[in-house]
Amino acid sequence: MTAKSDPERTSGGILAALGAWSCRRRRRILVAWAFLFVVGIGVGGQVFTHLSNSNGSASTESIKGLNLWEDAAQSKLGVVAIVDGSPVGNPRTRAAVLAAKDKLLRVRDVTRVTTWYDTGDPRLRSTDGQASLMLINVKQAKSDDPATVTRQVDDIRNALNGSVRGATVKVGGDLAIQRDANEQMSTDLYMGEAIALPILLIALAFVFRGVRVAFIPVLGALATIAGAMLLLLGTTYLFDVGGYAIDVVILFGIALAVDYSLLVVNRFREERTVGAGAEEAAARSLAAAGRTITFSALTVIASLAGLFVFGEPLFTSLAAGGIVTVLIALLAGLTLVPALLGHWADRTGQMPRRGAGEGFFGRLAQRVQKRPIVVVVGATVMLLAAAVPFLSANLSNGDPRALPTSIESRQVADRLLTGFPAKQSDPVVVVGHRPATDPQVAAYADSLRTLAGVADVSIETGLRNNVSAIDVVPQGSVESKVAQNLVATLRDHRPGYSSYVTGLAAYLVDFKHQLSSRLPYALGLIALVTFVLLFLMTGSVLVPVKALAMNTVSLGATLGALVWIFQDGHLSGLLGFDSYGTIELWVPIVVFVFAFGLSMDYEVFLLSRIKERYDESGDSNHAVAIGLQRSGRIITSAAALVLIVFLGFAVGKSLGIKEMGVALAIAVFVDATIVRCLLVPATMTLLGTANWWAPAPLRRLHARFAMHETPSADDLRVPAQRDPVTHNAGSPPD
Repeated sequence: MTAKSDPERTSGGILAALGAWSCRRRRRILVAWAFLFVVGIGVGGQVFTHLSNSNGSASTESIKGLNLWEDAAQSKLGVVAIVDGSPVGNPRTRAAVLAAKDKLLRVRDVTRVTTWYDTGDPRLRSTDGQASLMLINVKQAKSDDPATVTRQVDDIRNALNGSVRGATVKVGGDLAIQRDANEQMSTDLYMGEAIALPILLIALAFVFRGVRVAFIPVLGALATIAGAMLLLLGTTYLFDVGGYAIDVVILFGIALAVDYSLLVVNRFREERTVGAGAEEAAARSLAAAGRTITFSALTVIASLAGLFVFGEPLFTSLAAGGIVTVLIALLAGLTLVPALLGHWADRTGQMPRRGAGEGFFGRLAQRVQKRPIVVVVGATVMLLAAAVPFLSANLSNGDPRALPTSIESRQVADRLLTGFPAKQSDPVVVVGHRPATDPQVAAYADSLRTLAGVADVSIETGLRNNVSAIDVVPQGSVESKVAQNLVATLRDHRPGYSSYVTGLAAYLVDFKHQLSSRLPYALGLIALVTFVLLFLMTGSVLVPVKALAMNTVSLGATLGALVWIFQDGHLSGLLGFDSYGTIELWVPIVVFVFAFGLSMDYEVFLLSRIKERYDESGDSNHAVAIGLQRSGRIITSAAALVLIVFLGFAVGKSLGIKEMGVALAIAVFVDATIVRCLLVPATMTLLGTANWWAPAPLRRLHARFAMHETPSADDLRVPAQRDPVTHNAGSPPD
């Protein structure tokens, strides 16, 4: 199949007109984006007060039981205080703890305080006799509103500060862990920005060999974050949006804005190199690079849309945050960047031009093309070997050990594990439609004491609506296999009345089941939409299939590295974390989806260049070499800059953010090196002209609906056929 270029068909269009208009009306565009930035920061910043942590999918048993339990309870045990370092039998300690209890009961939202001194409950006394517990019930906040949770925990901590002389009093428990995790996450995000943005600006100055043009991607990133936060605020009125959505906006906003800005700026400099004026260069840049980043944005959105399939509020929040960020980043790339380029047109510089035989990436492509089978086999084996550790992945959810040891609630959790066997784990709760006084409830509770893995059993009091709750405390951590097996046992041995098994361990079991049952549908949706988009861009059936296969293998290697580093504890000293043998449950899904989107981002960058040259020359191998030469530098630069962003966030102390940052950095590195520089040219060389094969009906479909890439001005000035090694006169820039 031989392709012919058609400059008349590809030289104009809406995107070209948008590029020219944005350059011509640059002052208006810049004022509009400045206004959006101010409003986004001022108004959109209020999104932090509208965040809520939804319990989870209402269709699961654990959430149904939790909702019934919370409706029946006027308050819940959310805070645990440990009085440590003084013998519990000391009369002064007793008097001080009881006085602290009276003080706590006057604190807003505190409804009940239980201590060892007024109950004699041995579960509230440490095994070494040096510590005791204060169990503090508080009024429930709607959807565990972060602002309310923070106030409740801080009020309790302030009331207990210095309350027991000769002992230390530390506050932990579910609400304190949630509060400390939110604060640590915010700190990590601010630190990540503070580290990443200055280094990013310096790196951009080296990439572009100029300071002013280096500001363009940074300004695009800031505008993207501000605009996305404004849109995200609007989505909070439609459904619950969790705190991790903000992480996505910041991380992804910077990464995509850098990618899209880099591509448009690079194309603009190419056009200026061959003598185009600012407005013409902006038009041609958007006619070509604008189509590329549009396809890229659509493929990223397709991957993010897969998160909606799971039906989990956490993933819905992440998908919403990611999609609005992609849309704003695309809009900034299509309008703000051309306007800035028009404003600084004389200071953007030019691109040196080298032929495929002169440039590093062109020479690399030619070496790969000489031994494509060796490269394909070697690279694939290496990636598959790196993916092996993921087969032994141990997933956990919300373990306090994910917090750094300097955090107070983490210290409380560690003390509970070592000194309070009956309180070291959150209970598995059997919630039923029977009052706690019903003899059937007591009989069922007694029968549970002999089950394997049970540390303690107790019946809650004070529930309304004829609802009972039996707390079954598992041995060990709530994340352990013992706790999860106990959930299965309880669900197999129901009482003689309607009941639900809930609690954190039950939620983890249901969450895993939800993911495993819906994962094939999510992956199918992502693959289908991505295939369609790549087909519309390339007109090929094999190229999209090849891209999907290579991205899957490379992401498998990323997930294997994630397990090797964080679950197995390798590099823990270098990265500053303590491994506890698991990885956060949500991280592999989020990393796969977002890394898949970024991988397709670079795939589109490369394929657009290859397809552009193939349409001109009809020589597939020549197109691959030239395409890699022309896009290799920009992909590598973009990947290096995105690596800076992700690694900037990986220095934080929140383990979930650290895992996501490191994994995404690995994914970008692997994709930009092994996949784009080795696997893509090797596989496309093996396929030859078959790369562009499609059945006749699909070829007609592509001819009718495809978005065609516009050749550069340089392309229109050279013959259609030339040798990539010897002909340098009209060769593309490096």
